[in-house]
Amino acid sequence: MLDELREAAARQRRQRALKSLVLGCKRLLSGRGQMNGTPVARDLIERLDILPDDQLDGFFDYLANDLSPDPQTVLRRARAYAENPGAAELIALTRAAEPARQELLRRLNRTPGGTATVLRLRRVLLKRLPRRPELAALEADLLHLLSSWFNPGFLQMKRVDWNSPAQLLEKIILHEAVHEVDGWDDLRRRMQPDRRCFAFFHPQLPDEPLIFVEVALLPEMPDAIAPLIDKNATPLTAEDFRVAAFYGISNCEPGLRSVSLGNFLIKQVAEHLHHELPRVRTYCTLSPIPGFSAWLRAAPDLAALPGVGKAALAKLTAARATLEQASGGDLGALQSPTLLEALDAAAQDALLALAAAYLGHASPTPAGDPVARFHLDNGARLERLNPRGNMSPAGLRQSFGLMVNYLYDLDRIESSHAKFRNGAVARSRAVSGLI
Repeated sequence: MLDELREAAARQRRQRALKSLVLGCKRLLSGRGQMNGTPVARDLIERLDILPDDQLDGFFDYLANDLSPDPQTVLRRARAYAENPGAAELIALTRAAEPARQELLRRLNRTPGGTATVLRLRRVLLKRLPRRPELAALEADLLHLLSSWFNPGFLQMKRVDWNSPAQLLEKIILHEAVHEVDGWDDLRRRMQPDRRCFAFFHPQLPDEPLIFVEVALLPEMPDAIAPLIDKNATPLTAEDFRVAAFYGISNCEPGLRSVSLGNFLIKQVAEHLHHELPRVRTYCTLSPIPGFSAWLRAAPDLAALPGVGKAALAKLTAARATLEQASGGDLGALQSPTLLEALDAAAQDALLALAAAYLGHASPTPAGDPVARFHLDNGARLERLNPRGNMSPAGLRQSFGLMVNYLYDLDRIESSHAKFRNGAVARSRAVSGLI
C-alpha cells in the first residue's frame, strides 16, 4: 500500500512537471515570447536541465504530437501550390509544413545555456529512438537544426597542447575513442613538438571540444600504431617532418551524431599544417579497419562485390581457401597473435588480398567499413595496407591486426570524393595490385 502511494505521488509530480514545461513552451511560442522570450526561455531551460533523463518521455511526446504540423493545413497549402506554383504559395506551404517545435528549439537556442540543453535532449532522444520509432520525426528536426547551428563555418578550430587548461586536457583523455590515453604521461607525449592535436569548438560551448584529431609528424608514412602512441618514444626534430599522419579522430558530443564535422576538421588541419610546415608534403592517416574481421568471418558472397571481374574473383576465392586452411577452418583463429605471426607468405598475401577487396570494392556500399567510408567520402585515396599494424586485442579482433593508410592529396580531394560518390574507390597501384 505504501509503495502504491509513493508511486502515485511520484506520478503526480511528473505530471505537474510536464504541465509546467508545456505551459512554458506555449508562452515561449506566443507573440509575447517572440518579442521578449529570454526570461521565459531561461526558466524553461532551467526546468529541463533538472529533469532526469528518464522523465523526458512525456516532453518528447508533447513535442512530437502537439507541435507537429496540422495535416489539413499542409494539404490545403500543398494543393494551392500544385495549382499555382508561385513564390507566395511555396512560402505558405513551407511555413505550414514546418513543425512548431523547430521554432521552439530555435528560441531555446538563442538563450544562454540553450544550446547545451538542446544537445542533451538529442542525446537522450537517440537512446529512446530504437524502442520508440514514432519519435523519428522529432529526431529529424533536431538533426536538421543542429546541422545548421554546428555548421563548420560557425566553429572555431583550436590547437590543444600541454599548455591548454587542465580541464580541457582531461576531456581529451576522457573522449579519446581510438587509442586510449594511458594517463598524463601518455598525454604529455602526444602533445610534444612532433605531435599535434586540433579540436572544433562552438562559441556557445567554448570549453567543450566537439571533436578532435591527433596528428603525428614523421619522416615517412607510418605502418604501425604502437610507435606512434609509445609514451617513452623520443620526440623527433622539425628537420625530420615530412609526413603528417592523422592517427586518431574522436567525437566528444553524442548529441551531434550524424552531424558532419570530422571531414571538415581534417581538411582544415591539413590546410593549417600546409602553411605552418611547408616541408610536410604528405597528409595521410593510419586507420583501423573495424569491420573487416566480421565481414570475412560472415563468408560474404565475393561474386557480389561491385566491380570484381572473373580473374579477381578467382584470386579472392583461392585466397579465402588459403586462409581457411591456414586457420584450420576457423577464420576467427586468425585473431590469435601466435597464429597470425606464424602465417606463411601465401596466407599473408591472401589476407591482404581479401582486405584490399573489402576496402576497395565494398566501401561504396552500405556494408562497407565505416572508417573507410568516412575517409573515402572525404576525398582520401586508399593508399597502403599494413599487416600487423595493430596487434592490440582490439586490432586483432577487428581486423586481424591490419591497418590502412588513406592519403589526403590536397590537389585531388574533390576528384576522389566525386569518384567515391559514383561508386568507385580511388586507390593506389599497390593496393590494386593486391587483388
